[in-house]
Amino acid sequence: MSGREDASFTAQLAFVAREVEAALAALLVRAAATEVPERLAAAMRHAVLGGGKRLRPFLLIETARLLGCSEKGPLTAGCAVELLHCYSLVHDDLPAMDDDDLRRGRPTVHKAFDEATAILTGDALLTLAFELMAAVEADAEIRIELVAFLGRAAGAAGMVGGQMLDLSAEGRFGTGESPLAEKDIRRLQAMKTGALLAFAVEAGAILGRARPRERSSLRQYGEALGAAFQIADDILDVEATSGTLGKATRKDAAKGKATLVAALGLERAKLERDALARRAIEALSGFDERAGLLRAAARFTIERQA
Repeated sequence: MSGREDASFTAQLAFVAREVEAALAALLVRAAATEVPERLAAAMRHAVLGGGKRLRPFLLIETARLLGCSEKGPLTAGCAVELLHCYSLVHDDLPAMDDDDLRRGRPTVHKAFDEATAILTGDALLTLAFELMAAVEADAEIRIELVAFLGRAAGAAGMVGGQMLDLSAEGRFGTGESPLAEKDIRRLQAMKTGALLAFAVEAGAILGRARPRERSSLRQYGEALGAAFQIADDILDVEATSGTLGKATRKDAAKGKATLVAALGLERAKLERDALARRAIEALSGFDERAGLLRAAARFTIERQA
């Protein structure tokens, strides 16, 4: 069964990626037709279009579908999440952050344009994400909940806070702190990467009007998947090539980043990644075969090469 699920997952992930790409392209065309300066509009397109697995929109759309919601709302919400994810990549790549020159096989925004344009591009994508989420085709109380939860996942107690902890762990601020303990690394990663992935699943549950028990199970799935995904990223930084990933590799050790690969060693980190993926799959035990693609997404986290 899992082989068929995995094949279906690959096809559906590609289908959702095409849907999201088309929707984002149309959105950015409409934005450029307003008062958006031409250079900013071009930088936004560079940051958003032409790459990416679109895993976060997939998780949102597939979770909503599992719960019987297949209207237009999940696609709109998925695009909002992807815009916010793209903003985070633009800012992460800046010289003051991770200082990367390559993203998805192309120059990062600050290299293709300039640093000031990249900062403004990230700002524009972030605010556009909230504008789009507020316009999701759903009842008002659902839109309010989506916007509130997105703000929590993206903000100081979520993704932004996680980035701050990440920079602090590198010793950026001259505090002389000792290396982070394993539990602190887990907290950092749950905030920086896991929060938005987990939100994508929970947003699908919100749109699908999940019952409390269903929503709790899906939250557990999203949290475990997000943790596994980040460890997989750290492992790929060690094992993959820049040509495969479309970005520089072997950066984490060079910068002294706090990762579970550094804390546990490569083989133990792989065991932890696999255990988290199994935990994600187990969280879906109360759902029938319709959750097959979400289960396959957890296996994909273990097996992905990029």
